[in-house]
Amino acid sequence: MKRPHEIVNPPRPERALLVGHAGRDGRGFPGSFEELALLADTAGARVLGSLVQRRGPIHPATFIGKGKLEELAELARDRDADLVIFNDDLSAPQIRNLEQELAVKVVDRSELILDIFARRARTREARLQVELAQLEYTLPRLTGMWKHLERQAGGIGTRGPGETQLEVDRRRVRTRIGQLHRRLRDVERTRGLHRHERAAVPFPTVALVGYTNSGKSTLMNRLTQAGVLVEDRLFATLDPTVRRLRLPEGLTVLLADTVGFIHKLPHQLVEAFKGTLEEVREADLLLHVIDVAQSTWPEQAQVVEAVLEEIGAGDRPAIRVFNKTDLPAAGSPPPASGPDAVSISARTGKDVGALLAAIEARLTVGLERVRCALPSGRGDVLAWLRRVGRVVEEYYRDGVVMVTALVPPKVAGQLRKRLPETAAPPC
Repeated sequence: MKRPHEIVNPPRPERALLVGHAGRDGRGFPGSFEELALLADTAGARVLGSLVQRRGPIHPATFIGKGKLEELAELARDRDADLVIFNDDLSAPQIRNLEQELAVKVVDRSELILDIFARRARTREARLQVELAQLEYTLPRLTGMWKHLERQAGGIGTRGPGETQLEVDRRRVRTRIGQLHRRLRDVERTRGLHRHERAAVPFPTVALVGYTNSGKSTLMNRLTQAGVLVEDRLFATLDPTVRRLRLPEGLTVLLADTVGFIHKLPHQLVEAFKGTLEEVREADLLLHVIDVAQSTWPEQAQVVEAVLEEIGAGDRPAIRVFNKTDLPAAGSPPPASGPDAVSISARTGKDVGALLAAIEARLTVGLERVRCALPSGRGDVLAWLRRVGRVVEEYYRDGVVMVTALVPPKVAGQLRKRLPETAAPPC
């Protein structure tokens, strides 16, 4: 029996080899293979080495050709590897064939990302979303799997399940997917009620979006002291956080931190997290945070914009926030700051004031500031201002409601006609 003072050695991290195909990895996204190493490290694996097939087509049975497969098997034996990670999605037959040839576990990029999300999920909603994504990833691969489904959950499996067992597995997965969809609909209804309650207080919503590890949570903490977890790891934030933020000229907004995106983000994850990403789709303004210390920041920005299009948020107004300017730039410098782009350092706070001013300018463009004192019986005017404009300040004094609002010029004119001179018209 273990004594309380005894030190328990932690389990040995999985020893991984990384495998890619230059025909896939070198096209459209430089640095994809290096990013795979970061993903493996985030998942807790120790990377022993890598192998890339430089030429030739994708092999339908094993992804890489016979010669590279033999080289990979020898490398796995020499390095005592127990895991091989491919930088692309593999079919179930490919995984089965590779595991038989290599005698080690094989996972693809999507399965690795799903595993990281499972590790990072903290709330009930995030865990449901990740489990749904994992099962939807698994379902079409059941036919080609050579072990029972339960090995995915750590159970003991057997080789070559028969057709009957395969149908049982399919039924179990479909049943569980249905249960998860129902539970997530309940969660989304609750989230929708919260959004409706926030809509009753007409604060514009600003959502932080960006590539994973671009500094969104650091910026969130800098602006709102939200205490969001900040780590130099991929996908440190899965659950959205919403906080109030008062801008320099008095406008209050709701600032939302969201999950980061990544190259080759599994489609199942995008689908599963669509409820969470509703904050992005309904935001009045997006802050696209970009890590300019990365040499691949232009490609990362394109990935984020593609995902925004996929979730139906591609038409949202946005400001590009070029972050980490306190670090040496590894690639091309960001463009000069302007109404649609601001360069900052969220870590040091450099030029964050310029970002706040840019946010306020974008949210108040074309609006006129009005201030009036409403008699207690003119709640109809206050409700109207909330519908057609943005109430910046509201407080009670001597039986009247002092209101400051941002409204279109036409509304300001209507307000002057609507209130008699004796009711303290707008100034």
